[in-house]
Amino acid sequence: MKFMKLGSKSDTFQSDGNNIRYVASDLASDIIVSIGDVKFYLHKFPLLLKSAHLQKLISLSNEANMSEVQISDIPGGTSAFEICAKFCYGMTVTLNAYNVIAARCAAEYLGMNETIEKGNLIYKIDVFLSSGIFRSWKDSIILLQTSKSMLPVAEDLKVVSHCIESIANKACVDVSKVDWSYTYNRKKLPEENGSDSNQNEIRTRLVPKDWWVEDLCELEVDLYKSVISNIKTKAVHSNEVIGEALKAYAYRKLPNFSKSMIQTGGMSKHRLIVETIVWLLPAEKGSVSGRFLLRLLKAAIFVESEERTREELIRKIGQQLEEASVTDILIPAKDGETKTHDNSVVQTMVREFLNRDDNAEIESVRGGEVEGIRKTGILSDASKLMVAKLIDGYLAEIAKDHNLPLSDFIDLAELVSGISRPAHDGLYRAIDTYLKEHPGISKGDRKRICKLMNCRKLSVDACMHAVQNERLPMRVVVQVLYFEQVRTATSSGTSTPDIPKGMKDLNNGSNGSSRSGATNPEDDMDAVATTEELKALRKELSSLRLSNGVGGSFKDEDIKSSADKVVKGLLKSKKSFLKLLVSKWGQGENSGSDSSESIGSANPEEAKSTPSRNRRHSVS
Repeated sequence: MKFMKLGSKSDTFQSDGNNIRYVASDLASDIIVSIGDVKFYLHKFPLLLKSAHLQKLISLSNEANMSEVQISDIPGGTSAFEICAKFCYGMTVTLNAYNVIAARCAAEYLGMNETIEKGNLIYKIDVFLSSGIFRSWKDSIILLQTSKSMLPVAEDLKVVSHCIESIANKACVDVSKVDWSYTYNRKKLPEENGSDSNQNEIRTRLVPKDWWVEDLCELEVDLYKSVISNIKTKAVHSNEVIGEALKAYAYRKLPNFSKSMIQTGGMSKHRLIVETIVWLLPAEKGSVSGRFLLRLLKAAIFVESEERTREELIRKIGQQLEEASVTDILIPAKDGETKTHDNSVVQTMVREFLNRDDNAEIESVRGGEVEGIRKTGILSDASKLMVAKLIDGYLAEIAKDHNLPLSDFIDLAELVSGISRPAHDGLYRAIDTYLKEHPGISKGDRKRICKLMNCRKLSVDACMHAVQNERLPMRVVVQVLYFEQVRTATSSGTSTPDIPKGMKDLNNGSNGSSRSGATNPEDDMDAVATTEELKALRKELSSLRLSNGVGGSFKDEDIKSSADKVVKGLLKSKKSFLKLLVSKWGQGENSGSDSSESIGSANPEEAKSTPSRNRRHSVS
């Protein structure tokens, strides 16, 4: 730490209790200077030589025949005044980064400038600041911290602005020129564990680009904002380094931030920190991770930040939503709501993510005219698939909430329905969880939620689970059975079978039932499968697999015959439950948003089946 000693005489200031200061001298004091509750018993002559303000006060006291002067608003209080008084007596005074700003402000207040005497206290302190403090990295930070209690006087004297500029300049210096100490407790560089004969090269490589980040975390938020803003204007550091600085500051200043929690105390202080970090975030995507942005959003919601702060975070999160995990996007619902999670925020994130494709527009100049040209989507297939899987996992998690409205589930699922994924197992798991936790939903609601899923895109294990699932409508169970048989035929090299004759017969039978008015076809089709019906479907599927064995060839007539048996067995109790289903198959339609894709697009590995799959499988 830099320091400067002023004066040569011994320090003869002494105390008498907590409120009395005096100079041990043969001469009796002739003036009392009161600073608040503390009284300084001093001599007029030394003070008059150095301080213009004390000259004025002593002159007024003489006119009033008083031996005491009152000073109530001197910056730095009694300690700063004592430094100035000792300087007037020529006593030894030591200045350092901790007390120099208070002494400078007090000297300014007392008028200890060059007009009164050459080489006065203000001049000496300014020399010390420029030649010592501002040249030292850590002293500059200490000085800036201590200036907090000296505002706004320190700002008026330009000390704060000079200090900020000094810190910013050092933070932006080339790493090869960094030869001072700094705090760096994060992951060590690989070079630190090795050796190199070229010591200069080692020194250059050992100084990371973000060497300055941790020391700045000591600053209060308003001063930190000023320093980072100054660093950003110099455009030396990349957005990633600036992002790393903001991340370190958040973890240092926001208690329990790493656990996506904030302590309840100091709400306004924490709100200011969150809003400042968001304000300082670089505009470019990838400056900070998506997971950090989500933690920042949770903190912003907890401390009740302004709406624009939350909107800005949600917009940034939407730009890199593929980086998030399910845990990251589990945002607690607002107070007073019955549901557990705030699903509307997640919907907005997904919309922001998808809007990156919709808003990908460029302009080109042709013939002097500006034409808008639509780009091909800027989102990669991998990013889309990651987001689709993320939402599938999120739906499976929030489906456990007994108070979750079906509309929330469906609206969010439909947002990513346009994203093609090779398997719908995650979506099936979410649907099954919702049906399990909400057993009382109507047939129509079961139909709506199951329409989100494409039965063609269920894996073998998911199909086996679905065939045994008593929570699914019968139409879905039979669809799964049929497409599993189709997949089995495809994997064995035979052609895809036609729609079984029994299903066509069932469609004809349903017409008669409809005319008689005895049953409602929609009710039959959407009814939940009974245990007996599921056993019949499972038995037919298992017998078909066992009869052919591993590597055996399947014939179209085998599959159609098996399906015919199943359907004919169900005709006795539900004549018309497949009317609409068969009609849709006849037109080449399937449930789910991806139904237009052929089954051949599924992963071949998923299509392989093994013998004897009559045990119970679970994907939930």
